[in-house]
Amino acid sequence: MPTVCYDGEEPVHVHVERDRSSAKFWLDPVVLARSSGFSRSELRMVEGVEKAWYEFFTG
Repeated sequence: MPTVCYDGEEPVHVHVERDRSSAKFWLDPVVLARSSGFSRSELRMVEGVEKAWYEFFTG
């Protein structure tokens, strides 16, 4: 399940974790910051969900 965070000086971002896979996306704009264990297709899918979520909640 994605977790939205603000860690000190970092911009707002989302952590996505599943089993031993993890990824971090900046939200404004939605950009992959880092990943480990997810395939490219999984990352594209998550990025699309993050973009839709961000657009829905920020207008």
